[in-house]
Amino acid sequence: MANLESLVQRCTSFSHIKQLQAYFITTGNFQSCRSRSKLLDLCAIAPFGSLSFTISIFRQIRTPFTNDFNAIIRGLIQSPEPTTAFAWYRSMQRGSFRVDALTCSFTLKACARVLAATEALQLHANIVHFGFIADALLGTTLLDVYAKVGDLGHARKLFDEMPQRDIASWNSLIFGLAQGNQASEALDLFKRMEVEGLKPNEVTVLGVLSACSHMGDFKEGEKIHWFIRNEKLDLNVQVCNALIDMYANCGFVDKAYGLFDDMGSRKCLVTWNTMIMAFAMDGDGCKALQLFEKMDGAGVLPDAVTYLAVLCACNHAGLVEDGMRLFNTMRKHGVKPNVKHYGTVVDLLGRAGRLKEAYDIINSMPMVPDVVLWQSLLGACRIYKDVEMAEIASRNLVEMGSNNCGDFVLLSNVYAAHERWNDVGRVRDSMKNRDVKKVPGFSYIEVDGLRHKFFTGDKSNAKWKEIYSKLDEIRFKIKELGYVAETSFVLHDIGEEEKENQLCYHSEKLAVAFGLISTSERTPIQVIKNLRICGDCHVVIKLISKIYERQIIVRDRVRFHKFKDGFCSCRDYW
Repeated sequence: MANLESLVQRCTSFSHIKQLQAYFITTGNFQSCRSRSKLLDLCAIAPFGSLSFTISIFRQIRTPFTNDFNAIIRGLIQSPEPTTAFAWYRSMQRGSFRVDALTCSFTLKACARVLAATEALQLHANIVHFGFIADALLGTTLLDVYAKVGDLGHARKLFDEMPQRDIASWNSLIFGLAQGNQASEALDLFKRMEVEGLKPNEVTVLGVLSACSHMGDFKEGEKIHWFIRNEKLDLNVQVCNALIDMYANCGFVDKAYGLFDDMGSRKCLVTWNTMIMAFAMDGDGCKALQLFEKMDGAGVLPDAVTYLAVLCACNHAGLVEDGMRLFNTMRKHGVKPNVKHYGTVVDLLGRAGRLKEAYDIINSMPMVPDVVLWQSLLGACRIYKDVEMAEIASRNLVEMGSNNCGDFVLLSNVYAAHERWNDVGRVRDSMKNRDVKKVPGFSYIEVDGLRHKFFTGDKSNAKWKEIYSKLDEIRFKIKELGYVAETSFVLHDIGEEEKENQLCYHSEKLAVAFGLISTSERTPIQVIKNLRICGDCHVVIKLISKIYERQIIVRDRVRFHKFKDGFCSCRDYW
């Protein structure tokens, strides 16, 4: 037996596997020897193996061992059809073959790969039934699956019930929370981990830096950077990339570039892509283009992500000709444009008012346009008040089954700008009939380590009366500077005064007002919004930055707006 196992270990090619398989058969060991499972495992997962050949060997077995099944399921995890692993697992149960902890572990990994939440729940029930729940490694694998499929309730419960937690279980939950819109909870878990005496590793800091990026939490991000330096984790290129991303998402693109520069020759393609996207978010198209041009000198070939990042930079900076030049030369450099590249170019042309060209690009695409392309065109129609093109985009969105509230709101905006209130009413009726609910806009701001969240018209904050009083003061002061409310952003057919009142209490204005009353003079204010900043809010915050001599940074869903002395870094091109 030992001799057969050593023969399996010495296999280094597919022909070796076939020779050994023949040897198993001719010596009469094939049906009874447990080393057969080792051969199946090697054939299923080795780079020189063949999963289809493994399955053909398996079909010749009269009574398969558990490890024979495990070899097939393990091979299926990394195959083009990982869901087939579920069928093999079920066939084991139907055939009354013994399922062990490894069988469950491999099948769970297939769940993680295809984000199969229902199958994960079923496997969890089986694991409890089989008595495997005490297996620490299996528990961590299950936790990782729940985190990846976004079932954070089950992930948290499983974590809390674990008798022993290793570093991998902490990392899985931190990552899951960071990616599942629970970034604050991810940071809390990271702090709890340190209190309980566990030392974070590279994977831990990747997860918690992702949380800081999502929240725009610069202070916590800096603390983690200090820890990374002390532990020399910044020797890991992935960690450096995550730090660049964190500083960029917190609005400190200069710090991000400092890290990028310090990496020297250790930069990988992801490093370049991250930095180009950082400049794109900051609205600095020229620096993004310069960095893109430097890639050639550094011997780094751009990929599809690189082109997407630099096209986004051109889009945000209004560099239409540069963007079109890059888009038209992609294929020459071996990169085939995908639907995201087309979407960015449609947005680029649309924002520049070249709606007909944007529409022609959509019609010339070699693939079916997705919802995002038509939404980009519709957004451009709102800017330029093009009713005819807006109706074309809207019709296509309806035909594609889109039920996004933003689509209806944009079309309503175009009609409202032309005071076509009957059409606005028709769109609103359509929203009601389809049960379309508007995604509530919210903004948050951190003061003295506490995060304060605001919705439109919010009065839940303890200082709401002071906030509203400050907004009244702001409204009075900006009118002295000639401000006129951008009432076209209000869709209701109501009086101008009522429209102005509605605009006054948008979430970003509430957050900025709170910042003004809660921080000392000249202290910068940073606000994060889940949607794009409203046009009227953009005008008002520019004036606030001038009147109160404050730098105000707003990160919306797409980019940064840095307001200072009455101007915005976007130069009103957004």
